[in-house]
Amino acid sequence: MIRILHGESVKKLDQLHIERSGESGYELMERAAQGFCDWFLGKDFDRTKDIFVFAGAGNNGGDGFAIARLLSERGWKVNVVACFGENCILSPDAETNLEKLPKEDSLINWKVFSTSKDAIFIDAYLGVGLKGELRPEAREIIQKFNSFSGIKIAVDIPSGLQSEGLGGSDVAKADYTITFAFPKLALLLPENANLVGELEVVDIGINESLYQEFDSDYFFVQRKDLLPLHRKFNRFSHKGDFGKILLVGGSPGKMGAMVIASRSALRTGAGLVTIHIEETEREIIQTAVPEAMASWGLIANPEYYDAIGVGPGWGIEQRKLLLESIFKNFPKPMVLDADALNVLSRNPELLEKIPVNSILTPHIGEFERLVGKAENHLERIIQSKDFAEKYQIVLVLKGANTLISLPDGRQLFNSSGSQFMATGGSGDALTGMLTAYLGMGYSPENAAICGVYHHGLAGELAGELKKRGTMASDIIEKIPETYRMLGIE
Repeated sequence: MIRILHGESVKKLDQLHIERSGESGYELMERAAQGFCDWFLGKDFDRTKDIFVFAGAGNNGGDGFAIARLLSERGWKVNVVACFGENCILSPDAETNLEKLPKEDSLINWKVFSTSKDAIFIDAYLGVGLKGELRPEAREIIQKFNSFSGIKIAVDIPSGLQSEGLGGSDVAKADYTITFAFPKLALLLPENANLVGELEVVDIGINESLYQEFDSDYFFVQRKDLLPLHRKFNRFSHKGDFGKILLVGGSPGKMGAMVIASRSALRTGAGLVTIHIEETEREIIQTAVPEAMASWGLIANPEYYDAIGVGPGWGIEQRKLLLESIFKNFPKPMVLDADALNVLSRNPELLEKIPVNSILTPHIGEFERLVGKAENHLERIIQSKDFAEKYQIVLVLKGANTLISLPDGRQLFNSSGSQFMATGGSGDALTGMLTAYLGMGYSPENAAICGVYHHGLAGELAGELKKRGTMASDIIEKIPETYRMLGIE
């Protein structure tokens, strides 16, 4: 996992890389520009459109000059909009890349630039070092950039957005943000979604060991991180090895939640799945999920199970005593979701009884009922950390870039998923996956990471096919494909 550094540390990281690797700043800039262009050329943009690169005087502008040159060499018609005065002193690497611009690429002062074309606009004006209030001229440049019609792409971070801040009206609005090395915290906040657009993280070859020299508890989970976290099974493994799990939930009218959770657990690989429901609903489960077993009444021999997941479709009336009994009789980590969380918010005295390292999976509404409202997601991130540390649990705050807060204070942002997962039952599918991984013997931390990432990746795959018509069942059916994509047997 890559550590997410503070914006003020980016320059120090670059300098550390240069000192340790012997590579020049110009070479690092060239690799960043090449990474941007590789992404750009893979998007199949309309080659008849002009490109206008808004470039500043600093290293972000240097990236822009290099991008302009590389795209020009590949046959694109590129124009550079100079967001600085004639006598402005550029950073050394930006100056070098400005001098390398092809003669046919026009350099236009931002004050006189105008176009009515539906073009591609690249924002390489202000970078991650931004602090304090914007100068009036910077506001004008950003407003001009936003006024044009076409595809907008930000280099590293939209101009005017501070690395750990919330954006406002004086921020460049991008359809895509191509950030280098690691995502800046601001790019992961829901309040900035309309400024950031689609986020892509480009590796520029900085050794991950260098990140350990900087102070941050934020991490970004990427596809390459998953394979080492998974347990390996062999041809002699039997269904007991893949875990015996119990899913507790469901109530009249809400049995779909348990159907989804149990099918998700089975698709994830759980060996034996038992659904604990009200007796009146048993026919629904045994018809909809014939691979699962059903139980009702008292939970007999809870120690038989390797993992328990509680909450989907459960209801909240008269559930306190049963939840308390589960905590008492099953002291191992479990998954708590949906109505189990709502029972906790109504009965906060139960929070201290949750088994250590259990995984709680609230969406924002459920989280606010547990801890109180937050003014913004930055405050919610802090609340999540405090809650996980206080109760020594793993908190999975669901949403875009789902946040996993661990008992030791680390916070992990997920990189998989899509907007098409915003559909009823998606969270129930995650509950089944997390419980399955716990049942297979994964540590709570690894279960949370694998469950959240595979859930998001399955959502991406389903969303590519179904778009806005994606249902939770579509996500479940794509779980096996996520294993193939990651090379997991």
